Amino acid sequence: MCDYSLENQISRAAEVGDRLVTSSFPMTPTRGFCAENEAGVAVCLLPGTELAFAEPVRYNGLWGSIVNYVRARMGRDMTEATLARFRQVDLDNPHTHHDAIELADGRVIKLSLLQEGQRARVLQLPAIADPAHRHEPVRASRRRDALTPAR
Repeated sequence: MCDYSLENQISRAAEVGDRLVTSSFPMTPTRGFCAENEAGVAVCLLPGTELAFAEPVRYNGLWGSIVNYVRARMGRDMTEATLARFRQVDLDNPHTHHDAIELADGRVIKLSLLQEGQRARVLQLPAIADPAHRHEPVRASRRRDALTPAR
């Protein structure tokens, strides 16, 4: 999905293998992704899309700055996550940014806080069930290790 503030931007759906760049868009207060070779075209992601960043994810904001400062002062490795999953958050509030990424450690970072110019690749799109396809219920047969469709 593309955030509400990108509704008036030229956009397209993400595809597996897309090489993306975190970008700001003209006349909007938000950031998002555009393809490396399509500046200004918002690339919309579905919740669950998996991304691999070329370098550790960098973001702005109070908590991002504090965490990085503390790690640097403690001499800890500054390595951050490079894998993320696209999410939508705060859907109950129609007047805020919803697009975010979730890192493996559970941190959720809104796209509007990501630093510009970061490169990422779309690894996998989410599986979307076909609503017309119904799965038959499965029941165990007499053999414990065999499963057969219910009749």
